[in-house]
Amino acid sequence: MDSFTDIATLVVAATEGGEEGGSFLVSPNVGLMLWTLIAFGVSMLILKKFAFPLIGEALDRRREAIDESLRSAEKTKEDAEALLEEYRARLKEAREQAEDIVARSRKAADAQLEEAKGAAREYTEEQRAATLREIEAAKQLALDDIRKEVADLTVIATEKVTRKSLDDADHRRLIEDALSEVDFSALAGSEEGRS
Repeated sequence: MDSFTDIATLVVAATEGGEEGGSFLVSPNVGLMLWTLIAFGVSMLILKKFAFPLIGEALDRRREAIDESLRSAEKTKEDAEALLEEYRARLKEAREQAEDIVARSRKAADAQLEEAKGAAREYTEEQRAATLREIEAAKQLALDDIRKEVADLTVIATEKVTRKSLDDADHRRLIEDALSEVDFSALAGSEEGRS
């Protein structure tokens, strides 16, 4: 509060005027101006000798810190851009690998499908051939049965016609004659037509 009172006293004294009727702050006084210039010069010398170098050093350190921060930020930006490029390259590579895997999977699936179709065709052909062999064997058995029946019927018919029994040589001769008269190829053709 003392300094406030001193300032108030000075302001009141300045407004009331001095000996000459004006304010001592406004009236030009050579002595006061001289002392003010001396005080200003001494203050400037002290500031130049002690304060300005410290302020300059502080400003230089601040500028260097800002420059370092800018360099660091630029390096960080470059690193981030490099990482982004690497990420994009890896992503592209991963996509290409995924597309390659899908393409190979499709090829493998197509190959397995074709292989399965081929195996099915082969199995079908084998089954067809086996069925044809079975049909041919059954046809041969049927023809053999028909021959036996014709032979037996021929023997029976001959016995009835001649009313006598024939010996083995006569049987054989009659069977051979009857079999030579029957066209078995026609029978085989009619069997094929039914199947």
